[in-house]
Amino acid sequence: MDAHTRRDRFEEIAPALIEPLRRFLARRTDPATADDVLSETLLVCWRRLEELPAAPLPWAYGVARNCLANAERGARRQARVAAKIAVLDRPAESTAGPGHGDELLTDAMAALRPDDAELLRLWAWEQLTPAEIAAVLDITPNAAGIRLHRAREKLRAELRKTGQPAGHEGSRERREP
Repeated sequence: MDAHTRRDRFEEIAPALIEPLRRFLARRTDPATADDVLSETLLVCWRRLEELPAAPLPWAYGVARNCLANAERGARRQARVAAKIAVLDRPAESTAGPGHGDELLTDAMAALRPDDAELLRLWAWEQLTPAEIAAVLDITPNAAGIRLHRAREKLRAELRKTGQPAGHEGSRERREP
């Protein structure tokens, strides 16, 4: 079967499989796992397209059951490994991030868009430069710098709403000449 014919056949079959498989999986696992297993099931259907019977849905249900079993085994393995690590190599006592316990800062951060709050955490808590933030977020360094500046301004505005000084604005001392 040539690539064009193969693609046409899959595009003809897949739409009839997706929703029944999604419902099948949704009744058996959490939404994130269901989405992952659905993707894996469709990939197997694509790879084994020549093996699909004339009525492919029951066959696809079988594939989905196997993929779900694999996902559940993988999750159990991960849980066992995490439990072993927790016993053998206990994590050091963690410390809260800067500003933890400061309700005004916490409230101001919560009022920001999640993307802005994450930028500020990367900059302040992880002490990343805009270029490093750009690498984390897969954006250009220039975009990271601009977004960081805007996020800092938004945080400053949120802190002003509380009536508390924002950063260096708290110092109103006058120097004697």
